[in-house]
Parts: sequence; C-alpha cells; structure tokens
Amino acid sequence: MILDLLKYLFVLVKALSEAWLDVIKRCISGEINPQVVEIETEIESLIGQVVLACSITLTPGTLTIDLDPERRVLKVATIVPIKREDIVPFEPYIKKIFDRG
Repeated sequence: MILDLLKYLFVLVKALSEAWLDVIKRCISGEINPQVVEIETEIESLIGQVVLACSITLTPGTLTIDLDPERRVLKVATIVPIKREDIVPFEPYIKKIFDRG
C-alpha cells in the first residue's frame, strides 16, 4: 500500500506540474474554451471517489463541481476540452489504494 501511495503522489505531482505550465501558456495566449464534462470513475469506495475529486480540483485548469457516488460520476469544469485520461491520470493509483478487495 505504501508503494501505491508513493506512485499516486508521483503521478499527482507530475500532473500538477504539467497542468500548471499548460494553464500559464493558455492564459498568455488566450486559448481558453471552458466546458463541463461528466466522467465516470471505476473507483467504488466513497473515500476513493472524494480523493479523486480533490485531486482533480487541485490540478490547475480543472475543478470538480459535483460527485454522484451512487452512479460513480464526477462533473468536472475544464478550461479547454480535455480527454478523460488527461483529467484523471491518477485514478488507477487511487483505485489500488482504496478499492482493495
């Protein structure tokens, strides 16, 4: 579990760094096209879903605005259209930590 936590933290810090640079670039260039997307998560535990939502909100350029734990769906606001994989690169690591069977 400690190794999974370290992997999650590494991927989160990497995503934060990349997103931070991207947001700065977009603010300077004016390339902003906000949208709201729904993302279905594979994480079943509520605490895991909350950690995922918080991780998304911590990432510059994204904001979790709703979480439906029964449907396992997050509503996320982004400053530009982004693929699901780019919004939640840390989801598999959170799933390993919180969805242990």
